[in-house]
Amino acid sequence: MYPIINLLKDMKNRNVLLIGLLVLSTLTIAQKFEGLAPTPPMGWNSWNKFACDVSETLIKETADAMVASGLKDAGYEYIVIDDCWQIGRDSLGFIVADPERFPSGIKALADYIHSKGLKFGIYSCAGDQTCGGRPGSRGYEYQDALMYAKWGVDYLKYDWCFTEHLNAQGAYTTMSKAIRQAGRPIVFSLCEWGDNKPWLWAQEVGHLWRTTGDIHNCYDCVYSHGTWTAWGAMQILDKQDGLRQYAGPGTWNDPDMLQVGNGMPNNEERAHFTMWAMLAAPLMAGNDLRDMSQETLNVLGNKEVIAVNQDSLGIQGFRHEVKDSIETWLKPLSNGKWALTLLNRGKINKTVTMNWDDFSVTDPLHADRTLSTAGKGYSINNLWTKEELKFKRKSYQTVFTVPGRDVVLLQFTPKR
Repeated sequence: MYPIINLLKDMKNRNVLLIGLLVLSTLTIAQKFEGLAPTPPMGWNSWNKFACDVSETLIKETADAMVASGLKDAGYEYIVIDDCWQIGRDSLGFIVADPERFPSGIKALADYIHSKGLKFGIYSCAGDQTCGGRPGSRGYEYQDALMYAKWGVDYLKYDWCFTEHLNAQGAYTTMSKAIRQAGRPIVFSLCEWGDNKPWLWAQEVGHLWRTTGDIHNCYDCVYSHGTWTAWGAMQILDKQDGLRQYAGPGTWNDPDMLQVGNGMPNNEERAHFTMWAMLAAPLMAGNDLRDMSQETLNVLGNKEVIAVNQDSLGIQGFRHEVKDSIETWLKPLSNGKWALTLLNRGKINKTVTMNWDDFSVTDPLHADRTLSTAGKGYSINNLWTKEELKFKRKSYQTVFTVPGRDVVLLQFTPKR
């Protein structure tokens, strides 16, 4: 500040005064914490399975299960309590947790999560109330941020219910500044449902932003809740069209949490998970980790598919071609690798022939990245069957059977 103070003392004309005020103003603008979420956040959130039925016991047991199941080793790190943990405010206006459901308090719970080598997340809302009717953060943003910092929160999901007459960009910027002023680095997840196009303004405010309304536990459906609508995985996938240019390290499009393990058939779970990996979407599990089938664990814990999602380039995949019910998606990866997904949107098995002699695709947003398989310059691996594609001497093509509502996911690795 010393040079700026001297500058202000020495100002002799209006132009210099304006420059000085501009410099001062930049010092007071709080931005999000940089360096967080360099790859899409991975973890677990309570809402999809448990809604308001949350408790200290559930959260601790879920953390234990994340470690014991191997999901922590696969990259999952956040344990996030969604709505209904809060019950009121004290005489000074600070948020209070439900003492019956969280008898040890949130600080003790966060300490337990941290003791497992995991990170702790919590939920609030920009409105007067949360979506579950609990106290929201409107008017209490700085107090709430201070409390989150005191408790040791690492991740905040911030919803958009009961926000009448609020400006979305202003409301989320206020909480972002409050988090920054509180001093603890916290990943800020904007759950604004995409109504106000957060991808256009949220890069400096948060680390990820919802692009749609809530996901429903189905592969391909639209579910009406009366006053609002939830969407199946495929409907949400379609709503990502045109958004990939806004995604990258520390700035992620969020198509909502995973429904893997909540009742969809295994093929649909596999397709859902694969497409979220291709989208470079946050991978927030939403099932009961304490009681999941081996099939579900095999989906959530597939490290090769997770690596596609977590690739350091942070490039969101794109739909290259649609033929009948088959969509071809591609995603550039680091070190010259690529991921290619054949997605069968229909219910009937389809046969797809890929001729690798003349297959060449350039990323429309990254013209320097082209996948050209002519010349057999890549090894090709199926990431779900964990098999490398083999070719006969005079044939450089593959015939795939893509089951209904399922995927084939390939990774292309340049040969040395």
